[in-house]
Amino acid sequence: MRLLPGGAAAGRVNLLCAVLGAAAAALLFYTVLRLSGSYAGGILAAGVFSFSRLTWQWSITAEVFSLNNLFVGLLMALTVHFEEASTAKERSKIARLGAFCCGLSLCNQHTIVLYIACIVPWVLFLLFRKMELSLGHLLKLGLCFLAGLLPYLYLPASSYLNRARWTWGDQTTFQGFLTHFLREEYGTFNLAKSESGSSMREMLVFQLEQMRSELSLPVLVLALIACFSTALPIKQQKSPVICLFAGMLCVYSLFFAWRANLDVTKPLFLGVVERFWMQSNVAVAVLAGLGLAALMSLGGAVLQGSRVLPWLEWLSAGALVAAQVWANYRDCDQSNNYIVDKFARNLLSSMPMGAVILLRGDLPGNALRYLHYVEGVRPDITLVDQEMMTYEWYLPKLAKHLPGVHFPGNRWNPVEGILPDGTLVFNLHHFLKANKHKEVFVCIGLHEGDSTWRRSYSLWPWGTCEKLVPTDAVFDPGEWIRLTRNLYNWTEEYGSFKPSSWEAVANEEMWQARMKTAFFIFGLAETASVPAEMKSQLYTLAYTLYKEIVSSHPHHPVNWHKNYAIACERMLRLHRVGEDPEVLLSETVKHFLLYTQKAEDDPQRQDILQAVNHLQKELQGLRGMKAELKRQAG
Repeated sequence: MRLLPGGAAAGRVNLLCAVLGAAAAALLFYTVLRLSGSYAGGILAAGVFSFSRLTWQWSITAEVFSLNNLFVGLLMALTVHFEEASTAKERSKIARLGAFCCGLSLCNQHTIVLYIACIVPWVLFLLFRKMELSLGHLLKLGLCFLAGLLPYLYLPASSYLNRARWTWGDQTTFQGFLTHFLREEYGTFNLAKSESGSSMREMLVFQLEQMRSELSLPVLVLALIACFSTALPIKQQKSPVICLFAGMLCVYSLFFAWRANLDVTKPLFLGVVERFWMQSNVAVAVLAGLGLAALMSLGGAVLQGSRVLPWLEWLSAGALVAAQVWANYRDCDQSNNYIVDKFARNLLSSMPMGAVILLRGDLPGNALRYLHYVEGVRPDITLVDQEMMTYEWYLPKLAKHLPGVHFPGNRWNPVEGILPDGTLVFNLHHFLKANKHKEVFVCIGLHEGDSTWRRSYSLWPWGTCEKLVPTDAVFDPGEWIRLTRNLYNWTEEYGSFKPSSWEAVANEEMWQARMKTAFFIFGLAETASVPAEMKSQLYTLAYTLYKEIVSSHPHHPVNWHKNYAIACERMLRLHRVGEDPEVLLSETVKHFLLYTQKAEDDPQRQDILQAVNHLQKELQGLRGMKAELKRQAG
């Protein structure tokens, strides 16, 4: 990546992905052109796919999807080239190249195996039918396929040298390599570990709706026309290849819907799943280009010699591509999007010197690791991944790259001891005691399976993170408010990003961080063991913080209304001098009502409304009492 032109490493990788995406579009154009002879059809296929929101978005992002699109386009183009080959020598050459590309594509993303599983039997069948499939030829194809897999040799070599400060798995053993290759730690052919997803039917319905919104209804209609046209004698059309592409689409969609174990009704999970639908969108786009060519061919048969049809073909293709650009440019323009970068920089800058951060989750984990390892931000801190510490390979491979941190064993496990294989495991309590010379923070949240830290430690809020503090430490609420009040410089508007994006997650975390100290102090006040005088002081501090935060940000997370309303109600019951009961009651009613209006799915909504009804009567009585006192005084 250092060989690519200027900017940060992430920007250079994004540029590479954009180039790969452009190459994928060229291959789709070539595929449709060779199959139909239609330039307009090729432009349509390349344009509607490339400028769809998903493809555009992930072609300017450092991810595997842009390269996967390139490989899908390459395999489709080679399939067409193979079908057109006129000699046995040419077919053999293309078949060997295709076998190599099949292996190479599997080094990037495993989902392409579903397309390979359709193309390979088709190619072998054609070779067999033409009596060109010998044992020697089959062996050569197998060797070419294995040659494509050679990049996997980097994994055991890199694992053996162990110079990478961040890696995944131990591939120095065959079992370790196989575990990594099959993604066993996530679940082979699953998207996530220990997740129960939507039903197969629900997944297919969501995919169909996504196709309609991404590619447009006319494009889907053109794809169907291409499928139906295989039964018609249309010049220049190669029906077997069209049937193959349609079969690839169906096989992929059905298999993925079966194995994608995420709940697509949740926006963030939908954002994860829909990226894999790009592979099926490639086939739809190619079929749509072929459908346009077939439609024009049928029109030409009816309106022989018409000069309107070529213009109509180009006009249709241009309009559909232009519509894609118009619909998606604003969403896909990321030229000023630095949200995740700012999120990570704010987190790192808020940490004291030499801190240890226990990471959890993709957003803080990947964002902080990139800045820390690649750009060298905050070299004094140490990043330790909570989830990875539970894997047997993590500490043996990476502990040496985490200087200053002491690990009292080889693996994190809630139950300490020695496993049957001789592995010494430790719990979080033991880890914290071994690193009591360090300030330890968790971002974001602690692993639920290990609560041993509660024996000697407490979690105090530190922005989006928490600090692990010994339980014998005295909490000074005023000092903690001072320390955490201005941890971050965050100016993004609330709700300004799509719920399915990581930007929305980062923005939500930063906004919720504003209220975490107030929430923590309020929680302490609710503790039964707190003396009455201290309880009153904590309630007052929490109320003051809530009031300041809510009044400073008119548009804010919905749960702020509920938290502030509860704080007002507690202040009302304290009967503190200087606080107007009418104002407190009014604020309680107002913000409870705002909360119930915006959080209609809260299971406590009816209980809150009943409480509001009672508070409104109390407010009316208080106002009536005030009016009566004023009348008597007058």
